[in-house]
Amino acid sequence: MHTVLSVDAMDLLWMIATVLFLYSSLSFLWKAFDCRRNQNCYLFDYVCYKPSDDRKLSTELCSDVIKRNKRLSMPDYKFLLKVVVNSGISEETYGPRSIIEGREESPTLDDCDDEVDDCMYSTLDELFHRTGISPGDVDVLVVNISMFAPAPSLTSRIVNRYKMREDVKTFNLSGMGSSASPIAIDLVNNVFETRKRTLAVVITSESIAPNWYCGTDKSMMLGNCLFRSGGCSFMLTNDPSLKHRAKMRLKCLVRAHSGANDDAYSCAMQNEDTDGRVGFHLSKSLPKVAVRAFTENLQALAPKVLPVGELALYVIRGLRHRLRRSKETKAYAGTAVRVNFKSGVEHFCLHTGGAAVIDAVGSALGLNKYDVEPARMTLHRWGNTSASSLWYVLGYMEAKKRLRRKDRVLMLSFGAGFKCNSCLWEVLRDLEDGGAWEDCIQAYPPQSLVNPFMDKFGWVNEA
Repeated sequence: MHTVLSVDAMDLLWMIATVLFLYSSLSFLWKAFDCRRNQNCYLFDYVCYKPSDDRKLSTELCSDVIKRNKRLSMPDYKFLLKVVVNSGISEETYGPRSIIEGREESPTLDDCDDEVDDCMYSTLDELFHRTGISPGDVDVLVVNISMFAPAPSLTSRIVNRYKMREDVKTFNLSGMGSSASPIAIDLVNNVFETRKRTLAVVITSESIAPNWYCGTDKSMMLGNCLFRSGGCSFMLTNDPSLKHRAKMRLKCLVRAHSGANDDAYSCAMQNEDTDGRVGFHLSKSLPKVAVRAFTENLQALAPKVLPVGELALYVIRGLRHRLRRSKETKAYAGTAVRVNFKSGVEHFCLHTGGAAVIDAVGSALGLNKYDVEPARMTLHRWGNTSASSLWYVLGYMEAKKRLRRKDRVLMLSFGAGFKCNSCLWEVLRDLEDGGAWEDCIQAYPPQSLVNPFMDKFGWVNEA
């Protein structure tokens, strides 16, 4: 016996099928949208470390530290003073108490712990206070301090102090050098791809106390003149509900590692000198290696950052350049085609590895005095604080009220290995927090950047 469905029943079945189809489609689209919005990486907030004033390194104190090393000959003494005089660093920078109190040759474990703990805990306390986020809400914890790795780890020390959850994911990075901040951001961003609505805290700093060099190898003495105490704690999240409170959103991140090359691998590394004293060696090939890594990074970064029009112009200029070079004209011999990165970036956070580093990178990117001012002023006020230096540069921009909504900020750093890492951020709202710069930002930029060491020891340049 055959059953014949009425017209009304057929219409009902068709309506049900249509509703199910629409529901499935909308559900799929919502999941895709939800997945995409949870893949964003937001900079929720950051706090730069400001040590106490009793840790400032005055001209006289730095001179005393140098003179305490009885192994130095007069040429060594002059070399160190020349480096300090021409470093671009002021008397406002900070050092660990073990050096200030004359124990640089025999720092204790307590000295090392105190230096790191003061930075980590003071910045974390302020970060949690500013954001209103409880330590128990943190899902991911990353610490990157290259030259100090005690056991239990530094992340375990933080988990214990703040009584964080048992399921918090912890990562302790060491040996990453001054390029560690983008590496930590990349790590967190990868975690965000598999976890929704996640909060991550990153602490970046360096330990100077156990790594002070007391020998006479000039390639290892440079670090003593440039590196200073500093650090930063920052919070990242992919929670879309926190977007309105976040400061910036990560647009892209590029990492270039040239460690397969022997010169690149060995140009910046921890070594023993001929007398068995440990120090951080910086070779003469470092500038060449840095240029190579820098070029590799920019080649990968340019298509992600620059507008199509600028990329097209770059290709056209490159073809024209090759044609003119093929004619072997003297006017174009040895010249290079430059990309206009300012067409895709408003602000540049450059690594404060030294005055020469800032000048070289600024020149390669075609930056003007205004563009490199934040990096120069950071070097002057804080010195080279390794991986955390990028955050002091960012802090300067914010304190100067330069960062406006929709602006793009490029962070660029170099590190041992050899690495060149960069990341591009989009500013989500106008930023005006003074941060660690609050009490001195009105004095910057100063009318003169003459190093205070120049007044007292400038004669070494004539020696």
